[in-house]
Amino acid sequence: MASNVKRPKIAADSEEIVDEPLQNFLQWCHKVELTMSNKVYLSKEGTVAEYGMLAKQEIDEGEVLFSIPRNVLLNQQNSKIKAVLEESKVTLENTSGWVPLLMALMYEYTYPQSHWTPYLSLWPNFKAPDHPMFWSKEERDKLLKGTGIREAVETDLTNIQNEYTDIVLPFIRSHLDLWDPEKHTLDLYKSLVAFVMAYSFQEPLEEEEEDEKDPNPPMMVPMADMLNHVSNHNANLEYTPEYLKMVAIRSIKAGEEIFNTYGEMANWQLLHMYGFTEPHQENSNDTADIQMTTVQKVALQLAQNEEEQRFAAEKWNMLCDMEMVGDQGAFIFGKKGCLTDTEMYTTLKILSMEKEEFEVFQDREWEEVDDEDEMAQALSYEGLPVLPPAWRRLLHAAIGATLDSYEDGVEADRKLLEEQEVLAKLDSRSRRALQVRYGQKKILQQLQQLTQSGASTSKTS
Repeated sequence: MASNVKRPKIAADSEEIVDEPLQNFLQWCHKVELTMSNKVYLSKEGTVAEYGMLAKQEIDEGEVLFSIPRNVLLNQQNSKIKAVLEESKVTLENTSGWVPLLMALMYEYTYPQSHWTPYLSLWPNFKAPDHPMFWSKEERDKLLKGTGIREAVETDLTNIQNEYTDIVLPFIRSHLDLWDPEKHTLDLYKSLVAFVMAYSFQEPLEEEEEDEKDPNPPMMVPMADMLNHVSNHNANLEYTPEYLKMVAIRSIKAGEEIFNTYGEMANWQLLHMYGFTEPHQENSNDTADIQMTTVQKVALQLAQNEEEQRFAAEKWNMLCDMEMVGDQGAFIFGKKGCLTDTEMYTTLKILSMEKEEFEVFQDREWEEVDDEDEMAQALSYEGLPVLPPAWRRLLHAAIGATLDSYEDGVEADRKLLEEQEVLAKLDSRSRRALQVRYGQKKILQQLQQLTQSGASTSKTS
């Protein structure tokens, strides 16, 4: 996804293919009846990163770009070892639900006669997406401090280690006719986890199933996973009982790259899960988090004496009981306002209550319910400057504490982005981390300005 390496492409005006892995893959696509419109082609040139799809000629909205039969999808149901995985379903259960697919991938990747070899050969070591899990700890500590990615990666690495040790390795040792501990190592497993994070798809549940059923397991979708992502995408994957189809959602000009969407992803999520970022100003889905524990800490700091601190702690405990806050939670702000408005509004409201008001609220056993539209408006960029002063003061202090958690201030990152000679000397990891940091800090800086009026305690970047 994020690579500066350019290789030979399929020329738009020629049928000659000089990229051998790609040639083998396209021949395989023809064999398995994965059909592709003659208006598109695959390339590593003219794309934002790695393989991508481009338009040879103008494409109309609604046109099908390619169609994938369901028997071509690589998942545990289609794998050669389906029966073994089904028999061991209980043994392979885990929180993520990924282990059966990962076991299938390990087998198919190392089985010489695998049906999916031409597809899997496009990723010789599965490390093309430069996930932060492959960075050194020193790089993560230096480049990603304050972004939330460091902590997410550490959790991932711990979970991968435990999953492999506790579930995968014992299963391998009980099926030595199919897997080999010397070949199917923790390192390979970690690379495949990154591959699934970056390239897999999850079929959405029907609306009536959403509350009754666990999410569908991930699956690998050949061809669909070669499209790159932008928030302002021009194609979308549609699911039918027999096929998956990539459909243009607007007209596409000749020479334009065709982009799918991986969802409404902030830059920190894109880097964490996929190993790349969008330019911060172009990612309409970018966000900044304020940790719930940060709000708790500043509420205690703003208390004038021990009695007020005890009162703040009592109010926080009520918020915990209401399941509005938690030790691992965050309040999320986007480019137009708060995306977790119910939790943020309720937290500011209760933490700002005087004793008498709080006692009345307790007596009512939290019966009072605020209007959802009212909460969203209050925490929009238009509503923030007119929040009650006590609310603004608390939120402003939490924003300042969040900005203080980064290594440097907003100006330091802005200068790096604007000084082209300096920016050009940064390696790709530093540039991507910079996009994440600066995008988050810009949102926080704007929030800080919007909550400035009436804030008696202020921390600047």
